[in-house]
Amino acid sequence: MSESIKRRKFIKIAGATGVGLGVMGSNAGFIKSLSLEKSVSVAIMGTNSRGNRLASGFARHPNVTVSYICDVDELAVKKGIEAVKEGGQTKVPKGVSDFRHALDDPSVDAIVIAAPVHWHAPAAILALKAGKHVYLEKPCSYNPHEGELLVEAADRYNRVVQMGNQRRSWNNVVEGMQLLKEDIIGDTYYARCWYASRRGSIGVGKSAAVPSNLDYDLWQGPAPRKPYRDNVIHYNWHWFWHWGAGELLNNGTHFIDLARWGLGVNYPTRVTSSGGRYHWKDDQQTPDTQVVTYDFPEQKTVVWDARSCNPKRSEGSATGVSFHGKEGSMIVDGNGYTLYDNDNRELKVTKRESAEPLDTTGPGSDLDRDHLNNFIECIHEGKKPVSDIRDANISVHICHLGNIAHRTGQVINCNTINGHILNESEEINRLWRREYEPGWEPVV
Repeated sequence: MSESIKRRKFIKIAGATGVGLGVMGSNAGFIKSLSLEKSVSVAIMGTNSRGNRLASGFARHPNVTVSYICDVDELAVKKGIEAVKEGGQTKVPKGVSDFRHALDDPSVDAIVIAAPVHWHAPAAILALKAGKHVYLEKPCSYNPHEGELLVEAADRYNRVVQMGNQRRSWNNVVEGMQLLKEDIIGDTYYARCWYASRRGSIGVGKSAAVPSNLDYDLWQGPAPRKPYRDNVIHYNWHWFWHWGAGELLNNGTHFIDLARWGLGVNYPTRVTSSGGRYHWKDDQQTPDTQVVTYDFPEQKTVVWDARSCNPKRSEGSATGVSFHGKEGSMIVDGNGYTLYDNDNRELKVTKRESAEPLDTTGPGSDLDRDHLNNFIECIHEGKKPVSDIRDANISVHICHLGNIAHRTGQVINCNTINGHILNESEEINRLWRREYEPGWEPVV
């Protein structure tokens, strides 16, 4: 790198402080400047884990009232109501098992969906048809077809739909992405995403009586019925293809979304996947070790490298994304980034705030705050959110392509306009969409 290039980059880096703040607002507290005639009434669906944190987060917002806690588990309803109280809201929300009661209430403005993945798109579509805005946890769909239906519904019913990939609102991440767009490391052509954790075995489940506190039929909802087993609910459904989509959609969504954002790409031309369930011999169907490679028409590549059962960190972090360009590299880790030149010298390091990877409730209210702010602001001002579903679905869609490549053992070739698979087969078509429990098919 020439001395003139070095000087130019140092000047650009020095002037970058506050880029994220200018885009998203300060992390110092909730937005106070909105002039609102009324509080936004929200219902929270699914409060056993992540939804609990969202219930508390929305309760902290000065212009939000959490009106309903919706969960098929009576114990989770109690947890959600307690989370709202911990968030500082004095009004006790109504607890219901069926979220459709909240959709029938005309005073409810928005629904926050943090139920299992097989519920995400069907519940969101029902909410949009009922005239509600939607904050939808990642991933936004169980399969590619559902994602397309969800985007169609967002267009038809003209409501705000924000996906919960909150890194889109983290100030230092926003700043880093802006620097990549300004070619801070030159033409950026490669991104590597990684995940390293120490997940234990889920064991071998057995048939059991449904707990008295759980409405198991409603928990299954759109999914074809399966007998109750004792090692699925409440978290292990992630690792069964019937309800979940594995680590690639559970955590990969966040980091592949960042990679796609930083590289400025949409749909790939080619997808391959390798790996398997190696560590434990149990009921888990999804891989604990997976490497997915995405090649894009812009001559750029993204790699997802996941080890769910081996915690050895990369770049000193359990999760992250590295970007590599012609003049240097950037490591994005939590709400922070580090810049290197091609001599491997650090040019800049920002603060890194992150949660441990097994904290299933999320990164904490401080790091959720701006994303929730953005959703509420967009409801009042009629703007598109920073993670509008039309763009967020592309990131989720290409994660689905990685799982389809893994499950079929095929190289997936794609239409780069819409992400559709060119080498169709009966097996691929079966994974593109699903069969539904009669009466639960999502209809826009």
